[in-house]
Amino acid sequence: MDLTDIITISGKPGLYTVVGKSKNNVIVESLAEGKRFPTFNSNRISALADISIYTYDEEVLLSDIYKTIFEKENGAKCISHKEPAEKLSTYLEEILPNYDKEQVYNSDIKKLFQWYNLLHDAKKLKLKEEPKKEKAKEEEKEAEKKEDKKA
Repeated sequence: MDLTDIITISGKPGLYTVVGKSKNNVIVESLAEGKRFPTFNSNRISALADISIYTYDEEVLLSDIYKTIFEKENGAKCISHKEPAEKLSTYLEEILPNYDKEQVYNSDIKKLFQWYNLLHDAKKLKLKEEPKKEKAKEEEKEAEKKEDKKA
């Protein structure tokens, strides 16, 4: 998942795309409404690409979790953030079985699914394409395997 230029602003609901930057502020556009406005240095801004979820082993990036959800749901929306907390945490366990239940709060889980559905509605959930060199190497290996089987 490519979540670059998608941010959240503390104290404001929803997600935003960075449209432009100036010396004292950042111009953002709401994903839900499409309205543009400036946000200033005094606002706490977090990039979705930098957010991760705690597990017992390591921290897992939000983009990796969203990729798993995207594949599980075949590109469709996921569970609503308005479902009961038990149902949300059960769904998260299916996706990320070893998430740290002490450090990941119900409010975090709600945001996770709310943001996923916002990104889905805004058509911002796209899988990253593999670099062309890697694809070419994989195709060569597959061609070699086919030749070996023929021989």
